[in-house]
Amino acid sequence: MSRQLDEIDRKILRALVEDGRLSNTDLARKVGLSPSPCWQRVRRMEEEGVIAGYTAVLDHEALGLDDTVMIEVSLDRHNATALESFGKAMAALPDVLEVHMMAGEYDYFVKIAANGTKGVEQFLREHLFGVEGLRNSRSSFSLRCLKRVTSCVPEEA
Repeated sequence: MSRQLDEIDRKILRALVEDGRLSNTDLARKVGLSPSPCWQRVRRMEEEGVIAGYTAVLDHEALGLDDTVMIEVSLDRHNATALESFGKAMAALPDVLEVHMMAGEYDYFVKIAANGTKGVEQFLREHLFGVEGLRNSRSSFSLRCLKRVTSCVPEEA
């Protein structure tokens, strides 16, 4: 980022995190600007990479993917090729929501959306267990999501 965010930038970001489909006119009204300066600020933050994109948040339960499962993964090798290969394999799967390379007890944290225990078993058998270099994994089911955000806006940059 080339410059610090001011409070108006943060208001814009909070409003867009809350509703990314706001029209520029509605966004400007919500943050107390006229449309032209609001649009210029949004464009600047897009160009600087502060706003990386816009997306729709899907209801997985409505799509038949009732379970969210967190999987801790350890690999038997830690060279660049093994790490990159695993990351790419997981990132290519549509039911994988997030893949994090970790420091600590395990190498990766993989979050998936699944259709019940059978869906989790299918994911494990067809995808995870087939990855070369997998040492072990541990799965945990989410009982309920208490907070879900895609981004956070810092109070002060």
